[in-house]
Amino acid sequence: MNMMTAIGIDLGGTNIKGVLLDAAGRIIDQCMETTKPEQGGGDRNGAHWKQAVSHMIGRLRSKSAGTVTAIGLAAPGLPDESNTAIRVMPGRLNGLEDLRWSDYLHEKTVWVLNDAHAALTAEAKFGAGQEVKNIVMLTWGTGVGGGILINGELYAGNGQKAGHLGHMVLDIDREERGITGMPGTLENAIGDATILQRSFGRFASTHDLVKGYKQGDVFATYIWLNTVRKLALGLCSLCNLLSPDLIILGGGITKAGDALYKPLSDFIALYEWKIAGKTTPIRQAHYSDMAGAVGAAGFALGRTLSAQRA
Repeated sequence: MNMMTAIGIDLGGTNIKGVLLDAAGRIIDQCMETTKPEQGGGDRNGAHWKQAVSHMIGRLRSKSAGTVTAIGLAAPGLPDESNTAIRVMPGRLNGLEDLRWSDYLHEKTVWVLNDAHAALTAEAKFGAGQEVKNIVMLTWGTGVGGGILINGELYAGNGQKAGHLGHMVLDIDREERGITGMPGTLENAIGDATILQRSFGRFASTHDLVKGYKQGDVFATYIWLNTVRKLALGLCSLCNLLSPDLIILGGGITKAGDALYKPLSDFIALYEWKIAGKTTPIRQAHYSDMAGAVGAAGFALGRTLSAQRA
């Protein structure tokens, strides 16, 4: 009998990531490319990333020893009730809303879910959150997303809107509003999409900012530590609201290592409400920035097998 495999795609604002996954959560093959076309190449309504997803699926399918059992796609935004398309995605990735991926890719079924929900699915099922019942996961990259696991089940909420942790408000006096209409959000405070503005044009990416911090640049140190402080405040707020057993941090920026986790630990020690000295553990995502793709594959495999048993 051929080994069951699934393809998972994570479509982000910066990169497209793909994995070929087996039923135990092992990555057989993986790949990544930029979401945006080369300068001057032009793009109409997301044509570049749509084609890139199609080519990536073909590449990953060629690496499978047998028939690919399921295909899942994770993307920012809110999926429809049937998990076949992203229903709402304001302001980014034009052409994504209401795109039925099964039709576009000429596949029988492509299961679609929110990218941060996919990342949490990966970590809870196969990674850093195995056998933990109550988890908050925050994903930090171009934007800031998240997911909530309650009693071992993903909590999607009304309209699958739950877990958009990046849209909590940290500063009610800020004038600019995020994509959900809320001012002064965590996403605007720490997301890579705003780093050029937050650093007064000095740093083009958070990666560059962290590099400056490691080199002892005074301005980079100020911007980075203030960013980490705001992350700590957001996490401590979530602990007060949800009291999870575990917090998982995922996304490319969380690979900064001690440059992130040392100051984050110090700030959380200052702000966290501890009961009888008990603190909330924080773990790095096992799958790091591939968690969304892994979760999309795992979600698709689970839905496909459930449909076969029904």
